Amino acid sequence: MTSREPWLDDPLGYLIGPERIETFFAKTYEREALVVHHNAARRFDGLLSIDDVDRIVTSVDLREGQLALADASREMSASQYVDASGFIDRGAVADQYRGGATIILNQAHQVEPKLARLCKGLEHVFSSHVQANLYLTPANAQGFRTHYDNHDVLVIQVEGEKAWRIYDMPIEAPFRGEGFEPGKHETGALRQEFVLKAGDCAYVPRGLMHDALTSGEQPSLHITVGLITRTWADLILEAVSEVALRSPELRRSLPAGFAHPDFNRDAARKQLSTLAGLLAQEIKLDPALDLMVDTFIRSRPAENRFSILNASKSIEASDRFVLKRHAPFRIAEDGDDIVVIGPGGDLDFTAANRPALERALNGEVFGLSDLKGDKIDALVSTLLAYGLIVRV
Repeated sequence: MTSREPWLDDPLGYLIGPERIETFFAKTYEREALVVHHNAARRFDGLLSIDDVDRIVTSVDLREGQLALADASREMSASQYVDASGFIDRGAVADQYRGGATIILNQAHQVEPKLARLCKGLEHVFSSHVQANLYLTPANAQGFRTHYDNHDVLVIQVEGEKAWRIYDMPIEAPFRGEGFEPGKHETGALRQEFVLKAGDCAYVPRGLMHDALTSGEQPSLHITVGLITRTWADLILEAVSEVALRSPELRRSLPAGFAHPDFNRDAARKQLSTLAGLLAQEIKLDPALDLMVDTFIRSRPAENRFSILNASKSIEASDRFVLKRHAPFRIAEDGDDIVVIGPGGDLDFTAANRPALERALNGEVFGLSDLKGDKIDALVSTLLAYGLIVRV
């Protein structure tokens, strides 16, 4: 797999260059755009192609929401390409594309395994949900007017060329729900212009105004990888909730009549300051961060390709296994038992199995004889079924 999908060895490094990663996180991430010209038109060959888009659009029964059309020169509605049953009208899509509309395949990682694996690798890097949308724009066309996104994006230019323009950042690091509103958010001055050619990549932080149009006489296909991150505000809210579980003062009701127009807020201001002092003393990072880690891991789908095909295959003494690359997990205690928190949910084991679990999930190749404990065959079978380990 490494030779066919080289981006999996170092997902972010393959996109922006491994030599840029340290500077990216120190100076660029969430602050400014980054443009990387790899001068290698075939760098992303095998990840996706216009032929793949044609195959998906013309052979998969897509529903409204999975595919959208956009054209900066005119208003478009779903009724132009969605039939009465809620399915995408393939002929209408082709016709609108011929007329200049951009084809957008939302959440394309759900239908393209190669994109899913790329997203999985980037999830490992960022500890966030990662999604991939595809944008196929005809020659001499523009899909969207100037706008900002409310999540950071990595733009992978696969085929053709696209000219980008970068403007101001009216909202720095907007929340997920702070979407762009025409007329409210000003474009600002033009700050940067660049052309992405096949094999190039760019990073655009959320809140940064931008637009893009096809450059040249060929259609443009790019992948927008969206980073759906958690914020310090999210962590603080979890930490406050954890303090509230231990502190009855935070759980007491607001004063009776607080909604009255003549409610005197002086005492409430003093009480809020007192509670803020309590929070400063009692708030803890680890319980809140552990909860966010576990929530993130559980929310990931199990990546367990071949687990059905190989379900009846017996485990032999000569078989060798290893932790699956980028598989998220955490070993935790639940009373007297051990829980492996993994994609899709929790796996329960007895405390006696902890040494075997730690050995199986430490990243080193192992066989049955390397694991000590009861029912080792069943333990290995369970880890295989949930995609935490793979045969080597």
